[in-house]
Amino acid sequence: MARRALILVEGHRSIGLRYVNAAQRLGLHPITLSADPAQYDYLAAESLEAIRVDTDDFDALTGECSRLRATYDIAGITGFSGLDESIYATVGKLCRYFGLPGPDPASIERCCDKYTQRQLLAEAGIPMPAYRLAMDATEVESSAMEIGLPVIAKPAVGSGSCGVRLCRNVDELAKHTAYLLAREPIRGTSPRILVEEFAQGPYYYADLMGNEVIGIATADSGPPPHFVFREMTFPAPLTDYEHKRIADVSLSCLRALGLGWGPTAIEFRWTKCGPVVIEVNPRLGGGTGPRVVQLAYGIDLITEHIKLVIGEEWDLRRRQSQTAAARFLVPDRDGVLDWIDGDSQAAAIAGVVEVKFYVEPKTQIVMKGDFRDTMGYVIAASPSLSQTEAILQRAVDLIGWSITPFPALAEHEQSVAPHLPEPAQTGSSKRPL
Repeated sequence: MARRALILVEGHRSIGLRYVNAAQRLGLHPITLSADPAQYDYLAAESLEAIRVDTDDFDALTGECSRLRATYDIAGITGFSGLDESIYATVGKLCRYFGLPGPDPASIERCCDKYTQRQLLAEAGIPMPAYRLAMDATEVESSAMEIGLPVIAKPAVGSGSCGVRLCRNVDELAKHTAYLLAREPIRGTSPRILVEEFAQGPYYYADLMGNEVIGIATADSGPPPHFVFREMTFPAPLTDYEHKRIADVSLSCLRALGLGWGPTAIEFRWTKCGPVVIEVNPRLGGGTGPRVVQLAYGIDLITEHIKLVIGEEWDLRRRQSQTAAARFLVPDRDGVLDWIDGDSQAAAIAGVVEVKFYVEPKTQIVMKGDFRDTMGYVIAASPSLSQTEAILQRAVDLIGWSITPFPALAEHEQSVAPHLPEPAQTGSSKRPL
């Protein structure tokens, strides 16, 4: 009898290995198809099967999957996005091609185009920030003037907050527009920029599986002008009314976008008008999200997603009730990482579940203003919000690092130091906020 396999299109830095391990626990043999398997360290470290194939080439993918079917019983196909969420549409097409359970590729494609997503949500009357689509610098500026500064400027296609920036004045807008227009387009598309009203208020995101709201988290990011997450907590401390409002809007988003198969992550800001939708992501949230959900409610979203992918019945029942939170380790400067430590001491604190560093000493740190800036994280869980926050703070206080600025930057800091209230320190210990 042929061995059952799970095909993973591309890998993922934070949740790829979790998918592999979950597949193995379900008796599946995980096989990763990637344009560059070497970029996922865990594949070599765990001696996992990986095949190099152009994942932008649908014919190449179908050919490779057809070849694998001669050896394996392919039970299901899923995948991950890096900077390009359209990989999920490709996964949907592969599932259709081979007659396997999967998401609707047309719905995924519409959702991954943020302008089309906005149009569909607007037609359904779902509350959102004002928005405009711009194709060049002139259109970006005129759009911003219509909406009113400050505005958010971001690519119409992409993920992970890449290229997303708060522009507070015309100069910032012009500089960021030039940067966005000069970027290499994703999958050959022409540069398209979404200009949006800056919705101000607490940030929340809802995790959904199928048509069920699993829970709602809160998170903090900053400092402006970028939106790099610093901390997230699950579940968010919401009133019953607030929870219902966000849950109701979440389900309306699914209907408007034709989603509802598999995982969805929806981002909100709670403004003076209530919850407004920032973005709908037709995928499971990356990073620490699935782990924090599991700690809070006892629901393993990754395992349950795989069950859906292979046509088995999932179980989304809550098995426990805790507050779980993650603190992300984010640098405040570019340079060379001299040292980073404190992980073993932090991990020894009762209530700390996981401490992970993505970087090692001598790594060059070049901040990009998106998810790639994260150097690691700490996760804690307990029966109460206050206790979890206290545990997390004790843990991160034990973690430190030192970054020596690149020579040109160091010289610049020295030249401006006499004009600052406190001279910039270089090569000093840095504790996360």
